[in-house]
Amino acid sequence: MSKNETWLSRSLAAVWHPCTQMQHHHSTGPMALPLVPIARGEGAWLYDFDGKRYLDGISSWWTNLFGHANPRINAALKAQLDRLEHVMLAGFTHQPVVELSERLAALTGGHLGHAFYASDGASATEIALKMSFHFWQNRGRPEKNRFLCLTGSYHGETVGALAVTDVPLFKDAYAPLVRQADTVMCPDSRQARRGETAADVARRAAAALAAKLEAEGEQIAAFILEPLVQGAAGMVMYDPEYLRLARQLCDRYEVHLICDEIAVGCGRTGSFFAHEQADIKPDLLCLSKGISGGYLPLSIVLSTDAIYAAFYDEATTRGFLHSHSYTGNPLACQAALATLDIFAADDVHAANRIKAAQLQAAFAPLAAHPRVRHLRQRGMILAFDVDSQDPAFSRKFYRAVLSREALVRPMGNTVYVMPPYIVTPAEIAHLAQAVTGALDAALENGETATPPSDLA
Repeated sequence: MSKNETWLSRSLAAVWHPCTQMQHHHSTGPMALPLVPIARGEGAWLYDFDGKRYLDGISSWWTNLFGHANPRINAALKAQLDRLEHVMLAGFTHQPVVELSERLAALTGGHLGHAFYASDGASATEIALKMSFHFWQNRGRPEKNRFLCLTGSYHGETVGALAVTDVPLFKDAYAPLVRQADTVMCPDSRQARRGETAADVARRAAAALAAKLEAEGEQIAAFILEPLVQGAAGMVMYDPEYLRLARQLCDRYEVHLICDEIAVGCGRTGSFFAHEQADIKPDLLCLSKGISGGYLPLSIVLSTDAIYAAFYDEATTRGFLHSHSYTGNPLACQAALATLDIFAADDVHAANRIKAAQLQAAFAPLAAHPRVRHLRQRGMILAFDVDSQDPAFSRKFYRAVLSREALVRPMGNTVYVMPPYIVTPAEIAHLAQAVTGALDAALENGETATPPSDLA
């Protein structure tokens, strides 16, 4: 038995994998889902125990910014490990969490000057929702206790986060546990009618938001959205005009605007925060995934002075009583500081503009593919939809692209790439070649039904 087979067997026996029907890992049919044992990572590549490599085309679920085993982040973590591995953040503080909070506030121009820490994106969503809800309670406005989100939105899979997640695959089974939020039209640029621009779609969606807020704004605490790109919805992209109009409407109707930048922050869309491209400021901002460079679990909610002030009181019950055991973990904060150091030292945004153009050029031929629809890009995120009725398309593509030394997980009929920022022109070319070859291979067989959105 090879090393790969040994670790595969042990994992299948002991590990319950996320976002997975485990039977598919044992299947040999059309829905078979390979399980790949990874021994190490280096740069943009992952290596299994038998030495086969895979270009990490999706940054390991959108987390890895500067490559696996990045020497600068490694060095920062090793130094921190010898100083302080963890201390509780209730009643104590430490250098990495203070410095990270200050640097993040500075990145918002001081607008979001208070950082609250957790360990994952769904927790950040729940914190932001609870902060908004509790804010209005403390301000004597208990009627403002509902939330708005976009159709197709995804903000996490814990029970609180599912309230503002509009993806049936994740939500339907737990619907009795969930306090349902209201949805409003998504400004998806693909919805453009004949003669419409992406900005026109944004204005049409904003009109729907305006109508909702005019009718029910007195009961709505917050509106949460992913700026510019809705990730798990299928890399839905929209014009910044929507953010500008949404900000104006939230101000008019006294509704908090929560920007979920868990997936789209940290430079993915071309600016450090995606909302910067609309020249707006949110009331609450959620960060996770790339903020630690893909190294350690870390999430952060940044808030305005006004929200912070609503909790500042002698009464304990008016405080924000939320905690995680590993809140503000020093190692995770140090990884985030090292990540921000790389942004500052390497002029990452300028470099990414060049790499985004290389991505665009490498994938441009797919626009002419007879089965490709809506080839689109925002910064270092590129996606397209596939005209296929095969229920097993995503699985066939996934297997085919792995055989071509690349990791790309489709979401139903949407194929996307989101590589680490250290990817080279040769690696971009390899990724485009692997995706194109896998697409043709996956489309070879017959098709019978609408495919499920079963991979993320």
